[in-house]
Amino acid sequence: MSKDTMTLDANIRDRKGSRYAQRLRAEGRIPAVIYGGGSDPISICLDNKETLKGLTKGSRVFEISLEGKTETCMVKDLQFGWLGDDLIHLDLTRVNLDQVVETNVAIHFIGEPPAMNATNAKLDTMLSELRISCKVKDIPDEVVVRLEAMEGETLTAGDIEIPSNTTLLTDPGEKVCLVSIAETEEDDDDTPEEAGSEA
Repeated sequence: MSKDTMTLDANIRDRKGSRYAQRLRAEGRIPAVIYGGGSDPISICLDNKETLKGLTKGSRVFEISLEGKTETCMVKDLQFGWLGDDLIHLDLTRVNLDQVVETNVAIHFIGEPPAMNATNAKLDTMLSELRISCKVKDIPDEVVVRLEAMEGETLTAGDIEIPSNTTLLTDPGEKVCLVSIAETEEDDDDTPEEAGSEA
């Protein structure tokens, strides 16, 4: 987690319903609910641009400023529109910085694998996030993978180096990315012809 946790200003959302939520989104605000911490859930709304700015940077923990008080909250769930390209709602849960939680962290790929030097090679990505467990204060914004250090043609979750204060929950054997070599027409022509029958 970044040393400077992003603060989001929130307002109480005293009305509910899809029509009211649509009006909020039209005004550039996102409906949200804060859960946990031994307190009742609170319906709030957040600035759309600022929230997306933090999420795009990989932040999953925010300081939520509400009515003069600030609470540390972690993103619990994100809901997107039916096209999957617009955030329409998010759930937050109250946490403390020393609390151990499970969360997803984005994988940031840098460079190209040595195997990409082969002709007709392409990189297929199977995973874009890793599931980890750690204290809230230790949640990384992302996990950097330098593909130039990749050995062979397959990278698994267990091959990725993660911070020492985190635990990998994703199956270590799960494939993250794979270099594949596409066959060419010339390769197809290399198959030997069947010998003709003797006269």
